[in-house]
Amino acid sequence: SVAVATVDGMPKRLRVLLDVSAVPDNPVGAGVFTVALATGLTRDRSDIDLVLLARGNDADRWARLTPGAEVHAVVPGRRPMRLAWEQWSGPRLARKLKIDVWHGPHYTLPLRLSTPRVVTVHDLTFFTNPKWHEKNKVRYFRRMIRAAVKRAAVTVCVSDATAQQLAVYAPPSGPVRVIHHGVNHDRFAVAPEMAALDDARLSVLGVRQPFIAFVGTLEPRKGLVDLVDAFAEVASKYPDLQLVLAGSPGWGTAELDAAITACPSRDKILRTGYLPNDSVPSLLRRAAVVAYPSLDEGFGLPALEALACGAPLVASAVPAIGEVVGEAAVLVSPGDKAALVAGLNQALAPAESERLRIAGPKRAAEFTWGAAVDSYAEVYEYARTK
Repeated sequence: SVAVATVDGMPKRLRVLLDVSAVPDNPVGAGVFTVALATGLTRDRSDIDLVLLARGNDADRWARLTPGAEVHAVVPGRRPMRLAWEQWSGPRLARKLKIDVWHGPHYTLPLRLSTPRVVTVHDLTFFTNPKWHEKNKVRYFRRMIRAAVKRAAVTVCVSDATAQQLAVYAPPSGPVRVIHHGVNHDRFAVAPEMAALDDARLSVLGVRQPFIAFVGTLEPRKGLVDLVDAFAEVASKYPDLQLVLAGSPGWGTAELDAAITACPSRDKILRTGYLPNDSVPSLLRRAAVVAYPSLDEGFGLPALEALACGAPLVASAVPAIGEVVGEAAVLVSPGDKAALVAGLNQALAPAESERLRIAGPKRAAEFTWGAAVDSYAEVYEYARTK
């Protein structure tokens, strides 16, 4: 339990600054988490006054998403300037705004800040697999993660797997709290009444059934070269099958481009780019299989969203994904193309497909953004007292 501060016998409202300046226009992963946290805190927590720190050109978006929050759109847009602003101007702004707690939801914090701090760590791939990131980002985030968790009143990890890695690579000074992400069950749900609309949305994109879907940023750590190669083998058994890669290209896509060009089933591979919000659940619901062959994850939110939509899921058996999906997915060894082929064939089989479609939504129901928001509110109150 956390002791709640009071004023004249009444609970004192908690003034929390949430730094949303790293959330891109088309959020994925940590960006989706930050949006869900901000909207949940403003909608559901009457005991918290939320202050949002946003980029200078981003005020309208946050005012729309979080009515009632106090938005300060003062941060430079480009990453190097944004990170420098955090260190040099962040502490001064916190004093001016009389913040009780500063929350850095994406690895970093102002190091000279005297206000109690909370930081969220999503994964440790900057330490475990630096080749998956740009070199300048590796150098910066290794240093900043270590410094942030030494200064934070509480460090939040998004999975037990991430917390265990953090203890090895960047041991925190204060307590660590594991808070799982949730899933937006209003958007990501089994909705048979939406079948016709789902099909219409996908038809516009050039998606036709049956298909295997991947949703996420197209980058090296997502295991997409293996997925393309595995699809070529599976497609020989299912000649009408399509592979849909949905997401924005990240860095280092040359190897994926080459794999698609060399694939004998390349005419059955569709790259949609970043999908409109409404199209993502439609894609997941209508997929014969959703594949998430990532080589490592801190949580694996797209996998959870697929389960919520009742999609048969084949995913890598990395610790965090196993922690999230339980027995509601077919798990295969990361980086093992033969295992991925076997997993896709298993999930496409009618009996296994039906089992997964039933198991997925039951598993996903255990993860809600409401529970995550309430847990963060407890962390903020604890941090204020330290």
